[in-house]
Amino acid sequence: MSNEISKLAPQVLWGHFYNLTQIPRPSNHEEQIQDFIYNFGKNLGLETIKDDAGNIIIRKPATPGMEDRKGVILQSHLDMVPQKNSDKVHDFTKDPIEAYVDGDWVTANGTTLGADNGIGASAAMAVLSSNDLVHGPIEALFTATEETGMDGAEGLKTEILSGEIMLNMDSEDEGELYVGCAGGEDTNVRFTYQEEDVPKNHVAFKMNVTGLKGGHSGMDIILQRGNANKVFFRLLNEAHFKTKARLAAIDGGNLRNAIPREAFGVITVVASQVDQLKKLVDTEFQVIRTELAETEPGMKLEMIKTGLPTEVIDEKTQVNLTKSIIGSPNGVIRMSDSMPGLVETSSNLASVKLDPVGKTIDIACLMRSSVDSAKTDLGKRLAAVFSLAGAKVGFSGAYPGWQPNMKSPILKTMQKLYEDKFGKVPEIRAIHAGLECGILGGIYPNWDMISFGPTIRFPHSPDEKVNIATVQKFWDFLLETLKNIPKK
Repeated sequence: MSNEISKLAPQVLWGHFYNLTQIPRPSNHEEQIQDFIYNFGKNLGLETIKDDAGNIIIRKPATPGMEDRKGVILQSHLDMVPQKNSDKVHDFTKDPIEAYVDGDWVTANGTTLGADNGIGASAAMAVLSSNDLVHGPIEALFTATEETGMDGAEGLKTEILSGEIMLNMDSEDEGELYVGCAGGEDTNVRFTYQEEDVPKNHVAFKMNVTGLKGGHSGMDIILQRGNANKVFFRLLNEAHFKTKARLAAIDGGNLRNAIPREAFGVITVVASQVDQLKKLVDTEFQVIRTELAETEPGMKLEMIKTGLPTEVIDEKTQVNLTKSIIGSPNGVIRMSDSMPGLVETSSNLASVKLDPVGKTIDIACLMRSSVDSAKTDLGKRLAAVFSLAGAKVGFSGAYPGWQPNMKSPILKTMQKLYEDKFGKVPEIRAIHAGLECGILGGIYPNWDMISFGPTIRFPHSPDEKVNIATVQKFWDFLLETLKNIPKK
């Protein structure tokens, strides 16, 4: 792909974003991007630090006359979610992102774009590299491994940063200022199964559910999209009930914070019932397609004859697995009572993976809620369903929410600046997605925090795109904010 995006306005920001698209940076494979950002700061002659958690901190002094302003932390994360369409050949650990302009948007060719949070990181880089801006003391904090556990934020040490105002640039709706976010926690489920010989006279089929939209399990959960794992096991339940179809393999979904778009499995059935199997599975699939006609028009089912596997999982485990997945809470659980239109609590049944070596099937769910007790209760509900089915259930990766502070001084400042500059009052919102603000605010409780950004749609999916015009507005608003940071 060409470097056409580096020529968009503001060119200083888009140029840095193009450079980021050329450097592999999926979560947990961030060595190259961390080295790049570290050298970027050093080459600018700025104080640059890499801490033990993989975070990069770059300090830039105030411009003349702005030394008396409160210090600002420009915060973004460097990693990106590696999602691609099943027909796209792409190695996120080696290959650049093929970004291109599509009308009013920038998107990528068959993969996630990395605008989440590459645009925020590029804005911080643009501030650091520009010599014609007005700002007080700046500390740019580029955190590590946000998407899979907020590891960098969790590992940040106290007293390494001295600023008082943190601008998190990881929100995805221009014209909105975010003052709160949901907390989250992983539910980890494990079934152990026994291998059984494939029943006599069986033939095998690959059963593939594809073409769903997926998306960010926080931002897009409200869109009521389909879940490929739920669809797959709904079909399997019907197939087993009517034809005693057996499950030999399952690989559904991928990342905990991405709504699963695809689920691939291998099932077997007695040869004399192949036609019945195909008919009943197709009939059930058409029912599901009708239910999801508005949200998942591209959903597909493939039944492809394949070689007979050597074993299937034992029938008892198959039934327990199937029924527990069907019965597990998923999607929007409750809407917020205090903030209309905001999801309070949700669950994403993100992945179902069979390990033939360990004879296990692992299920990952990500729970989110702005109410801690509701998240705890949801965990108990999930545990009840899966433990009754004979699985082991555990919890990990809990992170706190960020409670709104409507008296925030930087909120008041940015509200007025936005209205003066754009003639419109910005919306004050909380977000159902997890932001690092909750964790960072716990480490630095004195920070006054706001999150904002340009308009990004369908993050965590190959449909991810960022609106070009809003990137300019986001940049202009950031510069206006830095010029008007309160005095110490």
